Amino acid sequence: MPDWKIFTGGRVPHDRIRDLPDPPPWRDFQGGPPVAPPARPPANLHQATTYRPTGEAIDQVNAALYLRRPLLVTGPPGTGKSTLADAVAYELGLGPVLSWPITSRVTLRDGLYQYDPLTRLYAAGRRRRPEEIEDDIGRYIRLGPLGTALLPYERPRVLLIDEIDKSDIDLPNDLLTIFEKGEYEILELARRADPTAEVMTADGTARVTITKGTVRCRAFPLVIMTSNGEREFPPAFLRRCVTVQLKPPPDESELTAIVNGHLSDLTKDQAALVDQLVQQFFARKSQGELATDQLLNAVYLCHHAARAGSVDLADLAAKVMPYLTSPTGRDDD
Repeated sequence: MPDWKIFTGGRVPHDRIRDLPDPPPWRDFQGGPPVAPPARPPANLHQATTYRPTGEAIDQVNAALYLRRPLLVTGPPGTGKSTLADAVAYELGLGPVLSWPITSRVTLRDGLYQYDPLTRLYAAGRRRRPEEIEDDIGRYIRLGPLGTALLPYERPRVLLIDEIDKSDIDLPNDLLTIFEKGEYEILELARRADPTAEVMTADGTARVTITKGTVRCRAFPLVIMTSNGEREFPPAFLRRCVTVQLKPPPDESELTAIVNGHLSDLTKDQAALVDQLVQQFFARKSQGELATDQLLNAVYLCHHAARAGSVDLADLAAKVMPYLTSPTGRDDD
């Protein structure tokens, strides 16, 4: 019996996204005409090919794909929340990840599109004769990451909304309407007698035609939102998301496998060094918070430092693995 999972976490590209069944009736979007997806591979190929998702993460990614719902990924720093997006895009052949980093100043409009009226006004002022007037408003509109993800692609784009817990309190609620309707309006086009224009996408791959000022998705994007757990989200937002919590590697064997996956060429003859540093990492982790990427830095540095002769590798590793927080919650000096 074939596996129901489209994303397997196997780190090998395949075309099973075409086996994804039709969406539920309440999540069926009919945007068009279809837009060709970019053919470029993910930008962060190393992360995409070395990431080891948990079984729960694999299940929830597939749930989000089937249900056409956003995926909210929580967990401490260094657990691979952002990298999950690269891994999914690579395995399913969905092109480069569209990334939208969130700060307290970001608004919904920033994610949808940007319009530059000043440059357009300046360009119009330079034209002196009537025959020189060319009102190509699309030159001054650029879609944001969210706006690009909602174009009518035949296959879903992957959109990473990174650290949404840092957003203004209103952003999660503002996203609800967009996620439910799968569409948005470009006001500067909708107000014109001729609301059709060619605008640039967020990843700059091509200009796309927008008709009647409205963008409506065809394949709902796989939206992966990450959170460090620094705030609570409203129930209305949570019930429209598929959720998963990522946890740090539970034991030394899992952490060793992660290190070997990232540094396979370097660690194949350095098993003893890796074991030593993994043990040191877990010993220090019992006293304060650490992240997995700190261990990767320590292994790489100690491997090269050991070539120089007598070096206190434990001391060197400790210097590049400072505690993110102390047991009392204060930053470690």
